[in-house]
Amino acid sequence: MSSLLSLLLVSVSVGLSNFAGAIGIGISGIDTRTRVRVGIAFGLFEGFMPVIGLLLGASVAGYLGHAARYIGGGILVLTGAYTIWQGRRTGKMQQQSGTVVAVSGLGMHQLLITALALSIDNLAVGFAIAIYRVPIVEAAILMAAVSVGMSLVGLELGHRLGERVEEWSEEIGGGVLILVGVALAAGLLG
Repeated sequence: MSSLLSLLLVSVSVGLSNFAGAIGIGISGIDTRTRVRVGIAFGLFEGFMPVIGLLLGASVAGYLGHAARYIGGGILVLTGAYTIWQGRRTGKMQQQSGTVVAVSGLGMHQLLITALALSIDNLAVGFAIAIYRVPIVEAAILMAAVSVGMSLVGLELGHRLGERVEEWSEEIGGGVLILVGVALAAGLLG
């Protein structure tokens, strides 16, 4: 029972970065289809990264373990900066044309990069799980399920916040992603 509780706590811990990232995405204003895509992508990456970490072995996982949070954090900072740039560009185009255009949602390429950045630190988690002889499939399923749940809650929270700050939602969402990236690189998340 204690190994299951430990695994659940690890799952929640590594899912916190997805929760925070989902808030940033949700602030931008997304539709139901995008919510499902985000939840699935975050869950799949969160579940498969420990398995990949186990398969890569001690040397690669150990090497990436030290750099993974910096790599993931850097990717999130870049994604957040790109989101802010897109929001400002879209805002300028709307001002020039005088029309209001709905947010198109999160593109698949941006979603996959964000999901990868948020879960890259799980390579080392997979290796650590293997050391303690926790069943990796059970761990991956639990991590994925917790991640999907936390991501969906984060998206909803972000969406509700986004309704109140709609004009600046892209910039705020990008800012949150930058903050999550910095927190991930500093070791405060994941």
